[in-house]
Amino acid sequence: MKQDVATVTSQGTDLRKYLDGVTFREVPIHIDERGSTCELFDPRWNWHPDPMVFSYFFTVRPGFIKGWGLHKLHEDRYHVVSGELEVTLYDVRPTSSTYKQVCQIVLSEYHHRIMNIPTNVWHAVRNIGARDCITVNFPSKPYDHMNPDKYRLPLDTSEIPFRFAEPRGW
Repeated sequence: MKQDVATVTSQGTDLRKYLDGVTFREVPIHIDERGSTCELFDPRWNWHPDPMVFSYFFTVRPGFIKGWGLHKLHEDRYHVVSGELEVTLYDVRPTSSTYKQVCQIVLSEYHHRIMNIPTNVWHAVRNIGARDCITVNFPSKPYDHMNPDKYRLPLDTSEIPFRFAEPRGW
């Protein structure tokens, strides 16, 4: 028998340890009888030091994984609009206190927040829901079509000490 490990306090404070530089910002959603409005990103929040300069959205089909990817020059800033996404991170920054650690985070339409992924952190995303997951990214630098700041490893790489069960994707 194995006892569960506490993940939140009785007040709802998250007890999990995230990688250095991974931060979140709770995002307000306003609901009334007509529907809802959700703020995706506002520079007035002063949540991230880099301005909003570019945005796009991506989808992940149920059960599929996109990754491993890494950026050397910019940070990703994810906000899940619809669905449920598990983000797996691996820290390869030698000066980081979380060097060589793996971290998993769930982003969901049921808990609106924006999350940043620091430079030089490998990341992969897996749809853990039953329908396509739609995620908006507000990277800290615009995409450079002629020289993409995107580095990849296969899902089953030996360079990352993590294995996906039944990996589908790349």
